[in-house]
Parts: sequence; C-alpha cells; structure tokens
Amino acid sequence: MATFTLKTATNLLHRHHNNLTFFSNNTTTRTNLPFSQKRRSRLVPTVSMSATTTVQTFLEKSSPSTKSTAIPIMVNACTGKMGKAVINAAEAAGLNVVPVSFGCEEESGKTFEVCGREFLVHGPSDRESFLESVRDKYPNLIIVDYTIPDAVNGNAELYSKVGVPFVIGTTGGDRDLLYKTVEDSKNYAVISPQMGKQVVAFLAAMEIMAEQFPGAFSGYSLQVLESHQASKVDASGTAKAVISCFQKLGVSYDMDEIQLIRDPKHQVELVGVPEEHLLGHAFHMYHLTSPDETVSFEFQHNVCGRSIYAEGTVDAVLFLAKKIEAKDPKRIYNMIDVLREGNMR
Repeated sequence: MATFTLKTATNLLHRHHNNLTFFSNNTTTRTNLPFSQKRRSRLVPTVSMSATTTVQTFLEKSSPSTKSTAIPIMVNACTGKMGKAVINAAEAAGLNVVPVSFGCEEESGKTFEVCGREFLVHGPSDRESFLESVRDKYPNLIIVDYTIPDAVNGNAELYSKVGVPFVIGTTGGDRDLLYKTVEDSKNYAVISPQMGKQVVAFLAAMEIMAEQFPGAFSGYSLQVLESHQASKVDASGTAKAVISCFQKLGVSYDMDEIQLIRDPKHQVELVGVPEEHLLGHAFHMYHLTSPDETVSFEFQHNVCGRSIYAEGTVDAVLFLAKKIEAKDPKRIYNMIDVLREGNMR
C-alpha cells in the first residue's frame, strides 16, 4: 500500500490513528458529548452599571487611550476565550480596543475586567442605538465578532444596518443568508470560517487543486475527523471547506459524516490532544482511500491554543481598514484576500 501524508502542523494524531474508529474501513462513528449551547460569562463582573448609565457616559469616563489615533475596534463576546485572545493581540499590534462589547443577557449592563481593562457589556436589547452611539464616538470603528452560531445572522444584519464594517470568525448560522445580508447592504466585511493564516494557505492550495484537477479523486472514499474543545457547538467550518474541495475532486461525501470528537478522554487518549489544550484546540484529519484500498492519502492540520486565530484576525482588521481608507469596493472579503494582499505582520 502506498501512502502519502501531508502534515500542515504538529503531528500528534499520527501516533494514535490506528486506535481510532475513524480509520475503520467499514465503520464510521460520530463521538459527541451533550453540552450546553448557552454561552456563559468567563469572568466575574466587578461592577454593576445602573440602568440609566449610557454608553456615551461610560466611554467618556473610561481612561483616555494612548492609541486614540489608531484603528478603533469593538470586540464582541469580549469575555470569551477568543475575545480575550483578540484583545491581547490587538493591543499588542497598537489597535485601539474600545472598552464596550455585546454579550449575553446575564452580562448586560455590567462591567468586566478583561486583559487588565474594564469593559461595559451590553445585552440583547436595544442594540442598534447602542452600536450607533459607539460608532458616533468612533467613526472609523471596525467590529470583531467571535460570538455563537445562533447569533451570526442577527449580528451581521445589525452591523450591516448600522453600516459598521466587521470581521467575523464565528462559524455556523445560515451562511447563505449571512452572505446575502452583507452583499445586499453593501457593507465592508471579512468573513471566514478560518482565521489562521497558515491554515488558510492550506485551504487555498486545496481550492487550486480542486479547480485545476477536477475529478482527480473520483471513486475514492473519504473519512474526516475533527476534534475541538467541548464548547464548540458546530462542525468545523474549516473541515467543511476542505471537504467541499474534495467533492470537486470527485469524492462523494455527506457533511453529516464528519466525526466530531468532543469527549476530553477520547481527545487525550485517542486523538493525542495535550491536556493543557483541551479547552482550546483544533485537530483535523482527512483520510482518502482508493476503491481497491491499495492507495491512501492523509491530510492533517493540528492547532493548539488560539493565538493563530487572534493574529489572523488582527491582520484582517488591518486589511479591512486599508480597503476602507482606499475607498475600495464595499463587499465581502475573506482570508485568502488578506493573504493575497501580501503585507501581513
């Protein structure tokens, strides 16, 4: 049997793959653990704001930023792990992170200490006037959205209605409706299910292969395994994008066949995820087998932590700001557009 393996990140799955049902020739399993889809606050609120406290008052009372001339960004779901990672990366890059954010009902009207600063969190009600107030204070505002799948479409509709450019890395939701909403509004946006620049480069290579060699893998069977932290409620958008390329290459595969690994015990013992990264990782494996089972191909990319996504998000913000400044067409961009710009940090 000839085997070709392309590994785009640290090879941790390779040592364990013989133990996984994923590689069974006749069996496909889907390992899922039930978990709450309701997003919870990650930090303890330090102060409760009165109902009469307005966003303008809070912004005026906030400590003046030394980066007042820098690009202002509003990071929604600032108390989440990705929100905090983006805030750290943005501050390090010299961006002006506005100290307000959208959050869940339980967080509404409260301030939270995030990355050493106080952030006012606004809940689901009256979001349009709140966002307009922030935009009036920061006319060049760009939003970063790492919320939850159920919020994707409503958030995009709001950002587009108010006319605030945004970068959205949240997966899930109705993607067709998402793109239609933004296209109809003629708003600036970067939308990508994958913000890690190196992984995006791999995706771009897959798309080129699919475009130039359609049907090259006709008749091959495909098995896909992806492991993420248990709080990720949907199948990986990256996995779906790679599968779409394989489908163009002639492989028949249903997205429902993706094997989701969310059980921490299985992640450590079978997949090889380091215990310290159980709460933040993204491991993907794609295994192709020829019809006569004499040839197999294996593609794999593993990520521990969130810094790769946060850094890519900052690059997307800088890219979008340049498009706005140059008065380039208002449209949806993706991370491949960011890569092609060629001036990432």
